[in-house]
Amino acid sequence: MKRLQYGLTAVLVAGLLAATSGPVSAEPITPEMDAWMKAAKLGPYDKGKEDWAAIVAKAKKEGEVVVYSSSSRIAKIAKSFNALYPEIKLKGFDLGSAKTVEKAVREMEAKVYNVDVIFTGGAGAMINEMLNKNRLINYVPDAYEDRIPKAFKHPLLVTRIEGMVFLYNAEAYPDAPPVKNIWELTLPKFKGRIAIKNPLASLSTLMSVGVFVQHGDEMAAAYKRLTGKEIKLGPGIPNAGYEFWRRFLKNGAVIFKSGSKLARASGKKGQKKPLISFTQMGKIVRNESKGLVNRILKDLDPVPMAIYPTYGAIARQAPHPNAAKVLIAYLLGSTKVTKDTKLEKPYSKGKSLELLQGFAPYHEPGTVSARTDVPYAEGGELWETMKGWISDPDYIWKEAPKIRDFWTVESAS
Repeated sequence: MKRLQYGLTAVLVAGLLAATSGPVSAEPITPEMDAWMKAAKLGPYDKGKEDWAAIVAKAKKEGEVVVYSSSSRIAKIAKSFNALYPEIKLKGFDLGSAKTVEKAVREMEAKVYNVDVIFTGGAGAMINEMLNKNRLINYVPDAYEDRIPKAFKHPLLVTRIEGMVFLYNAEAYPDAPPVKNIWELTLPKFKGRIAIKNPLASLSTLMSVGVFVQHGDEMAAAYKRLTGKEIKLGPGIPNAGYEFWRRFLKNGAVIFKSGSKLARASGKKGQKKPLISFTQMGKIVRNESKGLVNRILKDLDPVPMAIYPTYGAIARQAPHPNAAKVLIAYLLGSTKVTKDTKLEKPYSKGKSLELLQGFAPYHEPGTVSARTDVPYAEGGELWETMKGWISDPDYIWKEAPKIRDFWTVESAS
C-alpha cells in the first residue's frame, strides 16, 4: 500500500511550509506565564528529552484535563482516555471551531485560565490569534519527533489532516457522477439542490471556501474549460473564486448548521432529486453506519478537495499541564503503531483502539494522521489519487474578514 508520506504529504508539507515560514510576531510573555512554562517544562524550558513516566505520574496527581474541541467526537475520546487513565478525568467541551477559539480568547483576555488543550482546525485563527499572541504553547512529545514531518510540528502541532469534498447521491446517479466541472453546480438544473455548512459558524468550512477564493485564476480556467468563454465577474467581485461562491449562493444553496445533517440530506436513500453537499470527506463513513449512499465527486475539475489541518496545543497557563501533555500524545496514537501495522474494523474497539487511541474516532477515509507511520483507514488510498488545494493559514487569516462580509451580503440577497 502506498503511504501518505510518499504521495500527498510532499504537497501538504510544501504548502504548510510556504504558509507558515514567515516571522512570528508574538506578544510579550508575562512573568506569570514564564513561571508557568518553567514549572511545566514547556516553551523555552522544553529541552526535548522527556521522562514520560514522571509526566504521567504528575498528570495523575493533577487529576483532570479540560479540552475545548471543534469536534463532537471528543466524547468518544474522553471515554477511551478515561478508561486508559482512570486517574485523569477528561472534561471535553464540543464547541465547534469558531466558538472554541472565541471562548478561549475571551477567557484569557479576562485572565481566566480554565482550559488545558485546544483541539480544532481554523489554521489562520490558531496561528495568528492564538499562537502568535501567546495564547497557545506548541508541544510535541519527544517520542513522536521522528514520526511527524517538520511542517506538521512547527509552528503548531497538526494532529490530523482532513479534506472537504462534494458528495452526491449514488442511488440517484448510479452510472456516473452528476457533474464533472465545479461550475456546473451553478447552473439552473441544480438550483436549490446544492448545500453547504454555514462558513460563518464553521472555521473548517470558512477555510475551504477560502481555498477556492485563493485559487481564482485556476477557477477562471475551469470555467473556460466548461463554457469555452472567459468568465464575467459580478459587480465588485474580485476574482473567479468569489464569483463561484456568489453564483453557488444565487443558485439556491441550502445552508446547514450541522455537517452530519448535511451528509444525510445528500445521502439519504429514496430521493429523486437529492442535494449535492460540500462537507467533510469523513462523512462518507456514514454510508456504513447510517445507511447513506453518498459518493465523492473525486474527479471534479479543477480539484475535488480542499485540504485543511486540525491542531492540538496546550493552552496558556493551563492548570493541568502534564495531563495536557498526556492527552496530546494520546491524540497522536500509540508509538507501537508502524506503517506495517494491520488495523481492523471497528477502529474504535479492541486492538485497533488500543493502538490508535485518540486518533481512532478519526481513522476513516476522509482523514489522515499527521504521523508518517499510521496506515490509511480502509478507502483512504483516495488521498494518493485525488487532487487537492491546501488551506494557506496566512492567506485565510488576512482574507477571512472579506470572505465573511461577502458571505453575509450574498447569502442574504
